[in-house]
Amino acid sequence: MHQGHPHETLIRFLKARESNVTKAHKMLSDCLKWRVDNDIDGMLAKPIVPEELYRDIRDSQLVGLSGYTNEGLPIFALGVGLSTLDKASVHYYVQSHIQVNEYRDRVVLPAATKKYGRHISKCVKVLDMTGLKLSALNNIKLMTIISSIDDLNYPEKTLTYYIVNAPYIFSACWKVVKPLLQERTKRKINVLSGCGQDDLLKIMDYSSLPHFCRKRSSGSSKHLEKYVESCFSLDHPFHQQMYDYIKKQFMVHKPVEPVKQGSVHVTLPEDADEEDIAKILESELEKYEDLERSPESLKDLKISDDKC
Repeated sequence: MHQGHPHETLIRFLKARESNVTKAHKMLSDCLKWRVDNDIDGMLAKPIVPEELYRDIRDSQLVGLSGYTNEGLPIFALGVGLSTLDKASVHYYVQSHIQVNEYRDRVVLPAATKKYGRHISKCVKVLDMTGLKLSALNNIKLMTIISSIDDLNYPEKTLTYYIVNAPYIFSACWKVVKPLLQERTKRKINVLSGCGQDDLLKIMDYSSLPHFCRKRSSGSSKHLEKYVESCFSLDHPFHQQMYDYIKKQFMVHKPVEPVKQGSVHVTLPEDADEEDIAKILESELEKYEDLERSPESLKDLKISDDKC
């Protein structure tokens, strides 16, 4: 959970409860219980299968990693307006969200820490409101569940939330969603003008801008722009690496099946004594090349010639 930084983890929970030690202790205890009850430590060993289902989830729950800020913080992009959340059950969307959180904390942030030479424990999030409609409020229950999971179990993991491409309907939706957020979360939200490119370029390079934050220049064409890689796609390197990681973890933690039992037929001479029988059996056993896979190697098996 703390990824080798227990002190920093305690500070996060203290900040989340305004430095109230008693409340922070309860929050941390509840978080640990939630992790145990839901086997969160094993979440990255539970791939969503078949892959077609996972692709449907990626196409309807838009999230991805577009790059890093100038200070090395991972930039997570969320397509709020175009996320339909209608291709799978609530269970799978919650599982997918937790997997992204866990992969961020266990893989992305440690890699960023190593790359930039300093401890990095937070990210920034850019929320795209393109295509937002009032019908998005139909998913308010799922959004509340996901928001609660983040607030209660992953506190202080996001430095700033940037909202871009907000349509006129955004203000109406915001009035409904805002009361559901923690006060500390509200203070981190920054609504940018238009696609937000000018403001975001102050903290990141152009190559790290999410595709929906890039202005269309007068000389560019739709033909060229359609090749701008979407970090939401399952084919994006981030999602390919994460899904491969989860499948590999599944194979590592996959329960070992019991060794199948069989029989061996050995022909013994009629006049064979106990010493001859022992030698014949040992010779037959040595012929099997798969003995190393047995829980207890039969190579060390000693056949006694003592009478029972």
